[in-house]
Amino acid sequence: MSTGPAAGEPLNASDIERLDFDKQSGLLPAVVTDAAGAVRMLGYMNREALEETFRRGRVVFYSRSRACLWEKGETSGHTLEFIDARTDCDRDALLIRTRPLGPVCHLGTSGCFGASGAPLAFLLELEGVIAERISARPEGSYTAKLYERGTTRMAQKVGEEGLEVALAAVAEDEEKLVAESADLLYHLTLLLLSRGLSLERVTAELRARHASRG
Repeated sequence: MSTGPAAGEPLNASDIERLDFDKQSGLLPAVVTDAAGAVRMLGYMNREALEETFRRGRVVFYSRSRACLWEKGETSGHTLEFIDARTDCDRDALLIRTRPLGPVCHLGTSGCFGASGAPLAFLLELEGVIAERISARPEGSYTAKLYERGTTRMAQKVGEEGLEVALAAVAEDEEKLVAESADLLYHLTLLLLSRGLSLERVTAELRARHASRG
């Protein structure tokens, strides 16, 4: 007889019925992280909110003050793209992994608990900002303009920036090399997103290579 979804394993939509919603009056606390694992916020979900999260591919919470469902970013546009959900050993709490598109906190910061303390996590925040620019296409946005010029132009920019990084490495000081590297990372991230790919996918490839080589 099944005892429910295992702790730490990604949930399927079919697992929702086996979570323990009764313990806390139909609600489960949901800790929201980004793809790198940095905690961004805490919300609450009832059964319907979690079902809608799976269905929409964006995180939906239950508002205790308004007694209704609400999708994160439904007014600001700063949505949380849903990656996966996991439960704890008692099946009465959730860990929701996301790709934030813009600031998560209503105060305009990346998270409700302050800085994550993980500098490389900013790459995921940058990825979210770029994705937001692609979606919203704000007037005057360099990202939006470059994206509209197509994959070929974005690929050319990655090539140009890669060459500038190489030249800076042999002929410039450290600050110039860092600046050119930042340009390369930005343009590479944009190119990946234009092809429906993510930094997480690249990281997974690196992790797989490392594991295969011992």
